[in-house]
Amino acid sequence: MRQLCEGEPIVVGLVNNMPDGALKTTERQFTALLRAAAGRTAIRIRLFSLPEAPRSKDSRAYIDANYESFDNLWQSRLDGLIVSGTEPRTPVLSSEPYWPTLTRLVDWAEENTISTLWSCLAAHGAVFHLDGIARQKFPEKLSGVFDCAKVAEHSILAGTAASWCIPHSRSNDLPEAALTAAGYQLLSRSLAAGADMFMKQRKSLFLFLQGHPEYDQGSLLREYQRDIGRFLRNERDSYPCMPRDYLDAQAAAAVADFRTRALSHRNIDLLAKFPPVEVEGPNARSWRTAAQRIYANWLLLLSKGRHGLQGAVV
Repeated sequence: MRQLCEGEPIVVGLVNNMPDGALKTTERQFTALLRAAAGRTAIRIRLFSLPEAPRSKDSRAYIDANYESFDNLWQSRLDGLIVSGTEPRTPVLSSEPYWPTLTRLVDWAEENTISTLWSCLAAHGAVFHLDGIARQKFPEKLSGVFDCAKVAEHSILAGTAASWCIPHSRSNDLPEAALTAAGYQLLSRSLAAGADMFMKQRKSLFLFLQGHPEYDQGSLLREYQRDIGRFLRNERDSYPCMPRDYLDAQAAAAVADFRTRALSHRNIDLLAKFPPVEVEGPNARSWRTAAQRIYANWLLLLSKGRHGLQGAVV
């Protein structure tokens, strides 16, 4: 058993795999949420990114300057690990260029963390690797802020309300029935979005989130504008659906009017005229309290569990 020093911080690794346009934002969102959840608890956040993730020259330079080499991770023992999702590039996860490293990371995390949190596509990849459960594609992308209800009692949900709202933004789903049949415990679900958060106790406690409690209030709008741009550039066939229960009535009307213009005049130059929407809908900030509570509980779990973890944190 490792002897702890007074004031020694909890060490959390963040493997940030988001594409170039969201790389820095995702880093900021996760680190801000972790520090808010930690309160007076000392934490140390170590940044990594899957080396096979496609990057521009500028993003690669940013990672080289601000993130650790991924080789360092294999030699480490972390208290906790967070693995972000990314945009899928292939219909089958095992065809993604980073797949061999991701599956190695799943196996490594089981042996070298107290708990690992797998977010969105990383959750899909981990579950597929562990139990062969394939994601299922939605007819339309799921985007918006969804009511989620607590369906189990667990320390990770201590102090949370019976229900809360969480942003979801994904084109694929892990079916609840397949998860429970494979021994996953559902923690929260949404009638509209399906399984929200679930877990499996292995050597490490693996937590899986299909939603995005780390999102800031403008995240869904930025993703919506990105998808509109892809439609206007003919990179996707259909116009994206407006995020559900996210914008107030005035903003939603302005965005709907822009959709009408975009469908009649499909040109990327039109994107510069997207209405200056303020995200002020009733659910725009509603998930922050639940997110901080869940992450605070996770950090407490790490603090308690580290006493039984063999070896030293590098």
